[in-house]
Amino acid sequence: MKKKYYELINGLTDKDLLFHLYMTQIILCAISLILGFIFFDHFSYLDKIILDDVHIFTIGIPAGLIIVMIDIFLMKLLPTSFYDDGGLNERIFKYRKMIHIIIIALFVAFSEELLFRGIIQTKVGLILASIIFAIIHYRYLFNLFLFVNIVLLSFFIGIIYEWTDNLAVTIVMHFVIDFLLGIYIKFKSPTEDDVQGGETS
Repeated sequence: MKKKYYELINGLTDKDLLFHLYMTQIILCAISLILGFIFFDHFSYLDKIILDDVHIFTIGIPAGLIIVMIDIFLMKLLPTSFYDDGGLNERIFKYRKMIHIIIIALFVAFSEELLFRGIIQTKVGLILASIIFAIIHYRYLFNLFLFVNIVLLSFFIGIIYEWTDNLAVTIVMHFVIDFLLGIYIKFKSPTEDDVQGGETS
């Protein structure tokens, strides 16, 4: 299964990869609209996006920065196999322009937080929402470290949402994480394993 998945990723052109990325996020937004219509009156979950909240700056941004610093520290400390997702993140970010990384990070942060925190967590709770969030990130199912990592991250974001009761905080936090890690991937120097073909790119 893992081998077939990696072969599938390697077989995608850059255009195909971006198409699937954006289509996935559009589908998540569509699911949010459908579930929001079914389970909420007048799309009331959108009221949880509060832009004039100081917590965006005092909690959302700092929390995102902390996650990024921990992640980069672990990337440098642990063997590259721990962060091997089949080369997908590298293919998404490595040769992308800065503005495109911003667009990708913003779109992903908005669509995923709207669905997983704004709707699923609100209706079924933190634990189930975090598990579903991890499973949706299908490529991480083949790497135990990455799977545990994404589950813990989802729990952390979910706790931030319960604490602040504001989707804007977690959207900004999610954006900071994806954007800064995207920038890190774009500019980081190849490792010895990369050069020798130790990672799938």
